Amino acid sequence: MVQPVIRRRYINVDGIKTHYLEGGEGPVVVFLHSGEFGGCAELSWEFNLPAFAKHFRVVAPDWLGFGRTDKVFDFLGGRSRVFGHMRRFFEIMDIREADFVGNSMGGSNLIRIAAAPPPIFPIRSLVASSGGGFAPASEDRAKLLAYDGSPKSMRNLLDGLFYNKEKWVNNPSYVRKRQKFATMPGAWECAAAVRFKRPTIKSSGGQFGGADNTPYEDISVPTLLIAGKQDGLRLPGYARELGKRIKGSKVSVYDKAAHCPHIEHSARFNKEAISFLKGVHKKLGVKKVQ
Repeated sequence: MVQPVIRRRYINVDGIKTHYLEGGEGPVVVFLHSGEFGGCAELSWEFNLPAFAKHFRVVAPDWLGFGRTDKVFDFLGGRSRVFGHMRRFFEIMDIREADFVGNSMGGSNLIRIAAAPPPIFPIRSLVASSGGGFAPASEDRAKLLAYDGSPKSMRNLLDGLFYNKEKWVNNPSYVRKRQKFATMPGAWECAAAVRFKRPTIKSSGGQFGGADNTPYEDISVPTLLIAGKQDGLRLPGYARELGKRIKGSKVSVYDKAAHCPHIEHSARFNKEAISFLKGVHKKLGVKKVQ
């Protein structure tokens, strides 16, 4: 089989220059990336898109304010502005139904949306890599939040994301690649702004460590949860607990993986997630070409 080409594209979404990656043919699978400093489609999915594109049409947009999409942050609209921009992206792209794959922030956002029917995104099924669940204010979380733009702090950030330190943390070329996106003009500001609170707002704590009130029982789409056993950004065993609350869901926990199992064990993730989606399509009667 010829290796599918993943192309970089841009589209205007209500005045916002929006970047996305696209390739392959068939039923649409949308990939939504994570939200750490420097998070973007190119880094989240570089080891996954080519494999999925052999079977599906893959579309991986950059969230508002991230990657190569315009650096805009709405202090009044917050998350609703981010969701609204992405919803309009799907409308303009004429994506009326799709399977969704999300990592960390992307996975958690998908789970929240799927748990609030009718969902604002056209979700046919979802695969979450380290998405959902209670997000404690842990030591690894502090490593991510302390990023100050320096290569040293990027290594520290990656130490909070990955289990295999030699391959991902102590790898100068990978640190440089991550730095490229994290230091784009406006990238740090947009990623940090979500935690800004004016002094007049009373708060019991930070963004993390608060109660998780997601009604997981209301999720009705086919769901696959994949987690890393050594994920320091979640509580041990969280994925299996969520699986008990999401009717009919499937759960896989990867050993020797932290918050990015789809990267650290990309071959296993690709095989398992592709098989899951094909099973969903067979059950729902989804045509191979759309």
